[in-house]
Amino acid sequence: MPSYTAPTKDTQFVLHDVLNVTETGIPGYDELEASFTGAILEEAGKLSGAVLAPLNVVGDTEGCVLENGVVRTPSGFKEAFEEMKAGGWTGIDFPEDFGGQNMPYVMSTAVGEYFSAANQAFTMYQGLTHGAASAILTHGTEDQKATYLPNMVSCEWTGTMNLTEPHCGTDLGLMRTKADPQGDGSYKISGQKIFISAGEHDMADNIIHLVLAKIPGGPDGIKGVSLFIVPKFMVAEDGSLGARNGVSCGKIEEKMGIHGNSTCVMNYDEATGYLLGEEHKGMRAMFTMMNEARLGVGMQGLAQAEHAYQNAVAYAKDRLQGRDVTGAKNPDGPADPLIVHPDIRRSLMDQKSFTEGARAFALWGAVMIDRAHRMDDADADGMISLLTPVIKGFLTDKGYDMTVQAQQVYGGHGYIEEWGMS
Repeated sequence: MPSYTAPTKDTQFVLHDVLNVTETGIPGYDELEASFTGAILEEAGKLSGAVLAPLNVVGDTEGCVLENGVVRTPSGFKEAFEEMKAGGWTGIDFPEDFGGQNMPYVMSTAVGEYFSAANQAFTMYQGLTHGAASAILTHGTEDQKATYLPNMVSCEWTGTMNLTEPHCGTDLGLMRTKADPQGDGSYKISGQKIFISAGEHDMADNIIHLVLAKIPGGPDGIKGVSLFIVPKFMVAEDGSLGARNGVSCGKIEEKMGIHGNSTCVMNYDEATGYLLGEEHKGMRAMFTMMNEARLGVGMQGLAQAEHAYQNAVAYAKDRLQGRDVTGAKNPDGPADPLIVHPDIRRSLMDQKSFTEGARAFALWGAVMIDRAHRMDDADADGMISLLTPVIKGFLTDKGYDMTVQAQQVYGGHGYIEEWGMS
């Protein structure tokens, strides 16, 4: 079974020796002394290694099960989610007014690498919630923020993003989901969405769906798309949960991987929804969530490569095969370890070089986001807007390549499930 140890020293090196975070002048960064960030990273590493990583295999083998309209998550996920919530990790960078810790986004990004590396399927539950809450924080009314954010920041309620439909993915202007206005200011949402990560599960009291839909009579194509808040359970004025809304999970998608996350087909049958942001400006609001998701996906490429590298280098040190071309390095044994062979060393150094560079790139991007948001720095905002798709595209493509290289260090064992590299 593979193991994972959070690379806290490597993260500290990037934060303090490469980015010099305490000297940036960004509000809140003066508190990011090495002892402070080290303590946070150490605790996140413990949670990742001791709690989340052992559940990765469980999630992959058990998967999620749809029973009577409710998705049952794999064994141990509920308990791990409670630990995640209890530690305040789900709201580390949200404002204190809504129950967060108001830390810089760079710290959320740093610990996010560890959580993704340890158990990507599990981490998506709070990851999608973070994105949905960010969209409400940026575009919601004061009443919407007060109604939804405290419970979403704590992950008592989770969140989703609903874009794709069976007939349209990239070209969202073709969507058919509609939102009929009601006399009380709400809308009736009808349609079907697919590929909805964490769309239904048993780890939260409520799920707040952000749904793209078209208001009848609006502009054609993408210009007619609006964004709506659609709760699984209706929320009363006092914050208590009421009747079940007209939203349900039709099926769980059968995927190649991340089986521990419930990727759902979601059916909206005149579900009550509330406009988030302006009419026909849904993509503008959704991009708050999508850009955050893009950066998170880039970090996932790094995270998987780091996890794979750690196990590949351990295997290369332990597995005895052949002799070093310059002479025996393990003369008392029947063969030398794999790591003495030049091509294995080249592969492992490629992997290590990528993870170190990718970590610096991702954390630099997080610093740009903090600079843009905390200092209203237009140049930083422009730079990270330009490089967000680059971070996503490069780190995921190369991260995938590095995991394949790590798998090949194992030879045939890399394709056997018990080794955890396939």
